[in-house]
Order: sequence, then structure tokens, then C-alpha cells
Amino acid sequence: MTDTLSSMTGYARAERQLGARRIRLELKSVNGRGLDMRLRLPPGMDALDIPLRQLLSKHLARGSINLVVTADTSASGSAVRVNQDALEAVLAVMADLRQRIDATPPSLDGILALPGVMDVDAGAGDIDEDELSAAVLAAASEAVSSLRSARSQEGAQIAAVLLSQLDQVVSLVDAATALPSRSRDAFEARLAEQLAALKADATLSPERLSQEALLLATKADIQEELDRLRAHIVAARKLINDGGPVGRRLDFLAQEFNREANTLCSKSNTVELTAIGLDLKAVIDQLREQIQNIE
Repeated sequence: MTDTLSSMTGYARAERQLGARRIRLELKSVNGRGLDMRLRLPPGMDALDIPLRQLLSKHLARGSINLVVTADTSASGSAVRVNQDALEAVLAVMADLRQRIDATPPSLDGILALPGVMDVDAGAGDIDEDELSAAVLAAASEAVSSLRSARSQEGAQIAAVLLSQLDQVVSLVDAATALPSRSRDAFEARLAEQLAALKADATLSPERLSQEALLLATKADIQEELDRLRAHIVAARKLINDGGPVGRRLDFLAQEFNREANTLCSKSNTVELTAIGLDLKAVIDQLREQIQNIE
């Protein structure tokens, strides 16, 4: 069974609830030359950096990956207590001020709102480090699985576009192959005309004339370029159908496609072949743009 083609863009998230602690993990992936991982972890979770990177590199081959972990504590899991020392100090200051200043006494909620009077213990009922680490890694596994699924779905859509563009390349190669100007009679007539023009130049030696004739014959023959284009089409279709992380190899093939299209245009001595070569370059540019999204 072959793998599916995957894009490099996607988003996924996962959550875990452990007592009063809620773990949220978000994954975002965009195009990248290689596998570039950026992790942002809450304080105290630095030990998870390496395991998380290992998990990402095991399931993803390319892309710029951003992983963010947040850990929130719900109010229901927090212990609220009055800091007696701070409260006594505030009351003492208030008593002293009442003897000096005639002012309305502060309300209870005003006193409790003063910094340090109320303590919130967010760790009440908290979990141990091993349990927390296991929860984060489980959430990461779930998010990576969802991300791969999203990337595969987009990859299937890109594969359909790539195959359609390859069909256009085939049509253009067939059109170039069938050009009347490539018939034997047309080729010989055009070569005879060019040779006659060369012979009219009395300054050319017989050796130079032979070299120029060989160059003309070589330039007029585009069969080698057409054969290579057909071979590249077969190779590209196989990579797309096999799937997996083939973006780099497809990008290399696209460069080879472009090289052959440029050669066709440079060898062209008819308006029809030039038009086909330019259309071919346009389709190949579109092909390369899509390939940049492939893992």
C-alpha cells in the first residue's frame, strides 16, 4: 500500500484535563525547506522539549512547525486563603491612620483586594510531574495525528492538480511531436536552404562549413528533448502516486522540465514550436508553484 501525498500546511489542537489542570496543545504547520520546529512550553516543562521534538520528527518530514503548550488551572481547583500576617499589618496601618486622618473606613472587599492580603494556591490538588508529562505527550500524539490527516487531505487535492498539469504537459509534448515542420521532408528542405545560405559565404572553409552544417542539424532536432520530457512525466506521476515525502524530488523534476522547455524554445525555428514551448513553460511554472506545498 502506497502512502498519500501530504502538504506542509495544517493546524491541529488537543486538550487533556487532569484535576484542576487543563492542558492545551496547538500545532501549526506551514511550508519550509526542511523540518523546522519551534516549541513554546510553560515554565517547568522544559524537560519535554526533546521528547516532543522526537515525536514531531518521527511523523513529519518537512515544514515549519510551531507547537504551543498551555496549562491552566481552574478556579475550582484553587485554594483561597487570607494571609494573616499581611492582614494584621494592614489593619495596624489603618488604625494608625484613623488617629491622624478623619476618613471613611475602607470596605471589606477593598481590604481583601490589597496585594498580599489574599493568596490563591493554584497547586491545590495538582498532579505530579510524570502524570503531567504523560498527558502532554498524549495530547501531542493526538495533535500530530490530526495534523497529518489535515495535511494528507490537502495533499490529495494538490495531487489531483499536479496530475492535471502533467496531462497538459503531455498534450503539449504530443503537439510538438506532431508539428508538420518536424517531418523528414520539411526538415531536409529547411536544412538545404540553410546550407545553401552558408555556401554562399565564400569566406567559409570546407571544415567550417561542415561544422556549421552539423550544428544546424543538431539544433533542428528536438527529439532528445521530447524523449526526456516524456521520461520526466513518467517519473513525476510515479512519485505522486507513490506518495510520502517526495516534495524535494518533485521540485528537482520540475527544474528538469523547465530546462527541456527552455531548450525547445532555443532550438525553435517555427512560430508554432515557439508557441508550444512558451505554453509548456507556463504550465511548468504552475506545476512548480504547487510542488512547493508538498512535504
